[in-house]
Amino acid sequence: MINYYEILGVEPTCSPVEIKSSFRKKAKELHPDLKHNNHKSSEDLMRVLLDAYETLSNPLRRSDYDREFIRYASRVRFNYREFLKNKKDDLVSQSKLIFYDLLNSEADSALQLHEELSSRYEDFSLEHYLGHEDYMDCLFLMAEALEKKSEFIKACELYKTLCLLEFKKPYFHHFMEEVVDRLRSITCFKMTACLAPQVSIKHIKDLIRFNFSRKDNAFFYKKIAEIYCTLGQKELALQYLAKGLRLDQKLPGVKKLKEKIGYSEFSAV
Repeated sequence: MINYYEILGVEPTCSPVEIKSSFRKKAKELHPDLKHNNHKSSEDLMRVLLDAYETLSNPLRRSDYDREFIRYASRVRFNYREFLKNKKDDLVSQSKLIFYDLLNSEADSALQLHEELSSRYEDFSLEHYLGHEDYMDCLFLMAEALEKKSEFIKACELYKTLCLLEFKKPYFHHFMEEVVDRLRSITCFKMTACLAPQVSIKHIKDLIRFNFSRKDNAFFYKKIAEIYCTLGQKELALQYLAKGLRLDQKLPGVKKLKEKIGYSEFSAV
């Protein structure tokens, strides 16, 4: 793999301005009309230089190139991870290190570094230092790691952030179904098993506001009804179950719940 950063004489963490400046300088040095340059070799080098510039000056192409470069770097002597770790005061490098570790099964290190940077810098956000697609991929991997560590509230907040980003600028497309499934699993099953009922209800209500689909909302209303039923608040349970059934008359798994809260008697009134 050609190291475009080396071709341009810049670091992998360089800014677009540095790329442009370095390209201009290199292009002047390689111009085939200069007397000390071999015409044929200068043309070949200039072609490679142009490829490097066109790739790294385009945010989307640079993002794709960086992903391949990370994989390549991990297979050769150059230790990309150590390179990023040594740039402790460069937030771009540290953000890329978080993403790199998440991609390479070093989730604990990634989460720890993210927590340290968030504590050290009040306004730190990966969104400021990663491209849009990398940022969304990074959020998903962080949420997944937090979910595995049973840090359900933090995981849930990241999945919800992904949903908001997707609404604004679609990237995940069909993959969003998995994000919604994970939100459903966390809020309606994992949280309800270990958090206070009112906390669980709050998080389920947050999902209803996303309005994913009529069936999703019907399911969320049913789960809230179940929680109120376990608390002995049958009137509230009735209200939420009724909301769910209005959205989905074939809402599954409600027979026993209806019996517990007296839904039939309520409907007959």
